[in-house]
Amino acid sequence: MVILTLNCGSSSAKYQVYDWDSKDVLAVGIVERVTLGGSFISHNAKGKPEYTLKHDCPNHTEAVDLIIKTLTDPEHGVIHDMNVIKAVGHRVLHGGDRFTKSVVVDAAALKVFDEVRDLGPLHIPANIMGIEAAQKVLPNVPHCAVMDTAWHQTMPPESFLYAVPYEWYEKYSVRRYGFHGTSFLYTAKRASVLLGKDPYKTNLIIAHLGNGSSINAVKNGCSFDTSMGLTPLEGLVMGTRSGDCDPAMPFYVMRKTGMTADEMESALNKKSGLLGLTGKYTDRRDIQAAVEQGDEQARLAQDIEAYRVRKYIGSYIAALGSIDALVLTAGVGEFAFFMRKKILEGLQPLGIIYDPKKNELARTRNAETCISAPESKIPIFIIPTDEELVMTEDAFALMAGTYDVHTNFTYSFQSRDYVNKGRAEGLKKDLEKKPGLASIIAEPK
Repeated sequence: MVILTLNCGSSSAKYQVYDWDSKDVLAVGIVERVTLGGSFISHNAKGKPEYTLKHDCPNHTEAVDLIIKTLTDPEHGVIHDMNVIKAVGHRVLHGGDRFTKSVVVDAAALKVFDEVRDLGPLHIPANIMGIEAAQKVLPNVPHCAVMDTAWHQTMPPESFLYAVPYEWYEKYSVRRYGFHGTSFLYTAKRASVLLGKDPYKTNLIIAHLGNGSSINAVKNGCSFDTSMGLTPLEGLVMGTRSGDCDPAMPFYVMRKTGMTADEMESALNKKSGLLGLTGKYTDRRDIQAAVEQGDEQARLAQDIEAYRVRKYIGSYIAALGSIDALVLTAGVGEFAFFMRKKILEGLQPLGIIYDPKKNELARTRNAETCISAPESKIPIFIIPTDEELVMTEDAFALMAGTYDVHTNFTYSFQSRDYVNKGRAEGLKKDLEKKPGLASIIAEPK
């Protein structure tokens, strides 16, 4: 049995093909520059060389069609017949306050996604197009929506309400929703395994750090507070998003410059963050290289980004009272050791002490590592996220009729004996290059 997962972003379409019977990934890939011109697919199939093909995709329907053709290609594909695909999992940015868990997509669900498209104008239209395109190709299998917001529906009112007229919440559902929920669900469950604790007796702070970044306070295994808000703009400094700023600032600049509301929204989402601070960089590796060459604006951007994360960590410790571990994940969290260093320095008074040598070693997507010093009261875990696996397991369980909210459902990766076969193979190669990595691999207690 094969399960396909699709993640259609504003200008991309990622996919994974998973063999449920062998519990193994058959292929992963991405179609990039969708709608932008110059589109191409990068396809990695198990046991085959990487395959790249240029193919114009003016919309996500064309992108999904290209994915299907690639997956069934006699030379590069991994399946011979589309009938082996028994379910499709779709990542959806926003479910409003209507969904507390993943759902089978029907007309009512699509209507909700359309109603909240203004809350995610870059992503939700692409999510909807991806679902509709896949439904045309695979009309007889369940299509399942895995919402980024669902994980955060356990937040209490004091966390999710804004101090604005209450009728805005009643009439327009204005509130904090939070995102990166699939990533937080996976890393929270894995952290509990590493700690050897009941997940519902575990307090965590998890930082998902990538081009888009957010931080999550987890209380007794459930989301308690998070940095992103009504939209993904609030919170941490990101690649092109401003994160937290004075709500009056946009009005001030609009009056000074004559910018329209749409222009300001675009500036805060696409021209701010690290790009705005440096004038040219969003990739942390580029920023680090610029810092090493003496670029003071790049250094300042790093300092501002790290300070914002550190400030949230401190405030969430106060909100939770105590934590069992600090977890870093996603591209920056998993690989950018120079940013982890800046974030973690100065947290010693809170009982969080990192080991510089361990921090430099911890650069892999194939193992969970611990970079805290022996004297640290709080463990620091680097846990590579696996949103695709969550989507796959949700889709299978929805198809089988066994799915429920995460507090009543057990994932395979919650087992102490869980092994990701692909990552286990990748780790062997990592250890050949960096034998010292073995010394910091986190093992379940």
